[in-house]
Amino acid sequence: MRISNFQLLFLITMILGIILCISSSTWFGAWVGLELNLMSFIPFISTKMNQFSSEASLKYFLIQALSSATIILASSLLILFFYPSQALITIALLLKTGAAPFHFWFPQIMEGLMWPEALILMTVQKIAPMFLLTLLSNSSYLMLTSAILSATVGALGGMNQILLRSIMAFSSINHMGWMLSALLINEYLWIYYFLIYSIMTSSAILLFSLIKMNHLSQIINLKSTNPLLMILLSFILLSLGGLPPFLGFFPKWLIIQKLVEFNLPLILPFLIFSALGTLYYYLRIITPLLMIKSPKMLWLNIPAKMSTLNILLIFTNILGLFFTILIYSL
Repeated sequence: MRISNFQLLFLITMILGIILCISSSTWFGAWVGLELNLMSFIPFISTKMNQFSSEASLKYFLIQALSSATIILASSLLILFFYPSQALITIALLLKTGAAPFHFWFPQIMEGLMWPEALILMTVQKIAPMFLLTLLSNSSYLMLTSAILSATVGALGGMNQILLRSIMAFSSINHMGWMLSALLINEYLWIYYFLIYSIMTSSAILLFSLIKMNHLSQIINLKSTNPLLMILLSFILLSLGGLPPFLGFFPKWLIIQKLVEFNLPLILPFLIFSALGTLYYYLRIITPLLMIKSPKMLWLNIPAKMSTLNILLIFTNILGLFFTILIYSL
């Protein structure tokens, strides 16, 4: 995908908003950073002149504006020592990330975005709210509840989806449950999980964008058109599903170990069974590639310049064991 100068400008401004939000020492400064990030992302996703992107950008603006208004109201109440305002800020930030039970907008907006914009929504746009959530240790019960609900909703919601964007949206909600669980243990452990999640998601979306795949019914054609990409896509999806020895398994394994050490067994069954749920709907995508013969041939020209990047990303997924052991030993 070629990025125009218009999009590049707003992408830089979006990143500056995240930096301002993370580095701010006051809630007002963090709010300004969030607003700068929001106003930069809206034109970025509405550059495609079609009904779906316009609808998605409007929905995103309304949801994020509601969240930002709640943050500025709650931060003002903090000055008056109104302690429940911390819970309001937590709810507003969970709404911004698309965590359950405030996830209702996330799959709808994902369906109206192109793959590159969807990738930004699932990764970059979560950074600032997650960093702010690390400051709200008094709202741990809210985050624990959201982690359980996100893991459960993300696993169950993706089982009956046929659009790849919807599947990736519910997968992102499920991963939010794991990241919130990591945040309850350690304020930096979620960053490690987020980095690995971003690698896996970027790998999948680069392939989906490269072969112009949007629907489950298109998967079957990949077997006859490009067997190499079929294998690479299978590796990525198994990694996203958390199957060992791929990259996605080891951060989950690490979080489970830490939850046991910190005596938080309540959340463990939900996380483990949700991991099985996400693995199920990723296997649902892979099964046609491995078991069913394509009824017709559909030839696509795969740009050679993209192949190196994709193979590098897949190679990173395959070497998850060594990468995770290295990080864990530090």
